[in-house]
Amino acid sequence: MMQAASRGAKEGGGLVVGIIPHGDKTEANSFCDVVIATGIGYARDFVTASSADAVIVVGGGAGTLIEVAAAYPKHIPIIAVKGTGGVADQYGNGYIDDRQTERVILAESPIEAVKVAINSNRPLQEY
Repeated sequence: MMQAASRGAKEGGGLVVGIIPHGDKTEANSFCDVVIATGIGYARDFVTASSADAVIVVGGGAGTLIEVAAAYPKHIPIIAVKGTGGVADQYGNGYIDDRQTERVILAESPIEAVKVAINSNRPLQEY
């Protein structure tokens, strides 16, 4: 999944920053322009989420859930792609907890998810 996202960002002319759980930069996919080799495993999910202007969820398991949970209290927009399974389908168009402070936006497609992220209330950096 991360390689596909990196490839899409690269083909779209973006600067691709890979924040990887490994301590070895060679573990990053070949589409990364900048690699941050954390060596801290799942704890890197907090770094990734905290650095994001928006989080797009495609499927997802435990690592994705960690990123979503880290973004949620920071009011970082979370957009789930409908029909991709896992965390995306479980929380899409819903809330992470009973406080219901931030709704997880449900997008019909990856393209719609990117458009929603770009048009969210948080300023996205342009490269």
